[in-house]
Amino acid sequence: MLSYIIRRTLYVIPTLFVISIVSFAIIQLPPGDYLTTYIAQLEAEGGEISQERIRALEARYGLDQPIYVQYGRWMGGILTRGDFGVSFEWNRPVSALIWNRLGMTLMISLATMIFTWVVAFAIGVYSATHQYSIGDYVATFFGFVGLATPNFLFALILMWLAYTQFGIASVGLYAPEYSGDPWHWQKIVSMLQRIWLPVVVIGTAGTAGLIRILRANLLDELSKLYVVTSRSKGMPSTRLLLKYPLRIALIPFISTAGWTLARLVSGETIVGIVLGLPTTGPMLLTALQSQDMYLAGSFIMLLSVLTVIGTLVSDLLLAVLDPRIRYE
Repeated sequence: MLSYIIRRTLYVIPTLFVISIVSFAIIQLPPGDYLTTYIAQLEAEGGEISQERIRALEARYGLDQPIYVQYGRWMGGILTRGDFGVSFEWNRPVSALIWNRLGMTLMISLATMIFTWVVAFAIGVYSATHQYSIGDYVATFFGFVGLATPNFLFALILMWLAYTQFGIASVGLYAPEYSGDPWHWQKIVSMLQRIWLPVVVIGTAGTAGLIRILRANLLDELSKLYVVTSRSKGMPSTRLLLKYPLRIALIPFISTAGWTLARLVSGETIVGIVLGLPTTGPMLLTALQSQDMYLAGSFIMLLSVLTVIGTLVSDLLLAVLDPRIRYE
């Protein structure tokens, strides 16, 4: 197992290197660059910019260099100084922009993951052990509704209910008067009053999908001969369920952990825009639209790191959960 961990950890380095090249190239594929978008916006507003100003901006941001030179400067800054470059649109260091929003994003994503796993585990186990009961039908109905309802529509519905029933304007992660304040008790209370909305909205579709997967896998295990034999020998139902079938049925939970966190970080973009959340998703979308290559590339690298690390962790947890897996 130790050799496997070392080998998989070493694989991370070339994997992230290839991902950085591909992502940087993809960002450069659309015609033009940030200055093209900037000039088009100025012309649409009736403004003008001189050719000397354009050449000065190209030299400042390195846009007059070939793509491989731009990539080399970007990666060199990351590897030597931890410098992710400067955002064209915000005119600020990319690292400062990312870290300001990354904490909020990870907090919402981790809370959503816990909500998804806890709810899906409880409902999935109940639905499988009470097949064709009223509770099973209710869980199945809400599971299909959760899968079919778009997140942004669900967010709008919950925002309306929160305002009409409880008088809470749930736009933003905390009240507007606390936006520039350091963290204190009133700001934390305001956040706790609002954080449930993005957690429920983002986690609904994933929860519904995991419920169906866990129910199907657990029903398949409960019908196998080793379960029937153990039950006939008098093993208590709860002990039998926890010792064998449930461990096998939980494999999809663990195997999806590698991409769940990255999907939550990137998948809350539309929800973040609708709810006005200070997270990474809306900023990533803006960076892609304006071709802010250093900011967009850094976000993509961040998601790649989360995916690669999450995949490694999920593989190790699978070996612990399922004794049939032996990586050596």
